[in-house]
Amino acid sequence: MDQYIIKGGNPLVGEVEIGGAKNAALAILATAIMTDETVTIENLPDVRDINVMLNAIEGIGAMVERVDAHTVRINGSMISNLTVAYEYIKKIRASYYLLGALLGKYKKAEVALPGGCDIGSRPIDLHLKGFRALGAAVDIHHGLISAVADTLRGTHIYLDKVSVGATINIMMAAAMAEGKTTIENAAKEPHVVDVANCLNSMGANIRGAGTDVIRISGVERLHKTDYSIIPDQIEAGTFMFAAAATRGDVTVKNVIPKHLEATTAKLIEVGCEIEELDDAVRVVASKPLHHTQVTTLPYPGFPTDMQPQMSAVLAISEGTSTITESIFENRFKYVDELTRMGASIKVESNIAIITGIEKYTGARVSAPDLRAGAALVIAGLAAEGITIVDDIYYIERGYESFHEKLESLGAQIEKVSTEKEIQKFTLKVS
Repeated sequence: MDQYIIKGGNPLVGEVEIGGAKNAALAILATAIMTDETVTIENLPDVRDINVMLNAIEGIGAMVERVDAHTVRINGSMISNLTVAYEYIKKIRASYYLLGALLGKYKKAEVALPGGCDIGSRPIDLHLKGFRALGAAVDIHHGLISAVADTLRGTHIYLDKVSVGATINIMMAAAMAEGKTTIENAAKEPHVVDVANCLNSMGANIRGAGTDVIRISGVERLHKTDYSIIPDQIEAGTFMFAAAATRGDVTVKNVIPKHLEATTAKLIEVGCEIEELDDAVRVVASKPLHHTQVTTLPYPGFPTDMQPQMSAVLAISEGTSTITESIFENRFKYVDELTRMGASIKVESNIAIITGIEKYTGARVSAPDLRAGAALVIAGLAAEGITIVDDIYYIERGYESFHEKLESLGAQIEKVSTEKEIQKFTLKVS
């Protein structure tokens, strides 16, 4: 089993290039099957979740051609199977986007109930409510969600709760429904906008993405497009927090600074200096960091996907901080692991009370999910001594070349898989 081994204590310094947004890419791959023409998608992150999604798309009969590590061509004209198997869904929840895509195009789809990171309940009921409102008969049997419609008809849909997944899934189905659909209380995340932009480039008629009301005029067919995915705001934020924790000076390149405003604001609050350029953000942490309060909220609020990384920084900042998690109830599972490294964190219900310590000490820890895994790596980079992070397959689900990018910034980190390699690294750095 692969692990990261880290010798902490080096400030991260330099420039790092951010890849395409995983969360946008997963949905955009699903939109690509909604036409019988060839869709080319660029700036794809080369991570495990993307490869699983491409396998799922191939599994239903679409043609998938990897042009290079970050470009793929997809042709959905040969799709013969409208059932997406459990083997794909259990690995990534986002395969459920194939439900909206297939329902929109073929008026029929069957997808297994989803899996993914265990960070709490992420019910799919809002997706199903939306499909039913569009006129589909939706049924759950033998672990499969089945949606069938003679025709999909535009309608008015109010989401009881802001949901990125439901907003995107309903938007895909409605893009090829008859008449007009309005989605109220829609999610405003950048990847919702990216999916809408991709669909529009294929001939859809979607307005209002990025606001809480999205209006869709259904079209009969979609056509080919070449589309480049937006940069990943969560990957960018992770490197920004790594710079803060290690008291470094890092410029994250190929980003949209507007998407990072909530992250940037909190880094300024704790005492970092931030310099924004057109497509880059520089983080300098030359002064002692101090406490702050954070509440996770839907975009443009502070992202839940940045919460563990924020904790890793606050745990070594002066004073007492609080983090209130308002999105997922299981998002504090990494706290026990950070405590092994010396952190002083108490969780009460959905609030973490963090008392800053001077520094982490290296330990053997285990990544409980994708973003928590990244937070443990950040803690290891800031720690005294050696840290080993187990279960890094979670991290590799969403970060491309993670340890190589950190190495390029001066981190002492290696990916290892045997005790011998661990000993070799330890000898090398001691």
